[in-house]
Amino acid sequence: MPARWKKTGQSLHARCQVFDVQHARYRHPVRGRERDFVVIEAPDWVNVIALTADHRLVLVRQFRFGIDDFSLEIPGGVMEPGEDPLAAAQRELREETGYTGRRARRLGGVHPNPAIMNNLCHLVLVEEVERTSDLAWDHDEEIEVLTAPVDEVFSWARTGGIKHALVLDALFLFAPEWERLRRGDSA
Repeated sequence: MPARWKKTGQSLHARCQVFDVQHARYRHPVRGRERDFVVIEAPDWVNVIALTADHRLVLVRQFRFGIDDFSLEIPGGVMEPGEDPLAAAQRELREETGYTGRRARRLGGVHPNPAIMNNLCHLVLVEEVERTSDLAWDHDEEIEVLTAPVDEVFSWARTGGIKHALVLDALFLFAPEWERLRRGDSA
């Protein structure tokens, strides 16, 4: 079994717009060696699988500065401190796309990059969504909202049309639910 390193200290390296960069000092319990590591402290996120009554998924396409290109994704964003993941999912879905839904439930959660980040991304399914409100983008957002049949979205994920890792995680967790819905199972 690998050893669990012991944190011996932490100090702020940089405060950024959407996260803090910390220097964290750790000691190996067997070797006694101490080292500094970089840890990005970020708020939790939520990503939303938004399913319409006619089995289409709501998607967003937006410019992403990290890849200097456009990315096809599901709606999502930063959670407010103490915000419930289901409430955050409904809020982000409404703000980014104008869609709202009747039922929401958490499919799971993933650590976006546990090597350097400490946050969790909650993956939420919202069903029976429909366009009900105006868009309320953040000041740097400019989003194309589209819908596509679920099977087409899965095809894009398999063939590289969707490359965002957290979106692929959400689709992976949604797949068994989609199979159940296709079969007409109610449970």
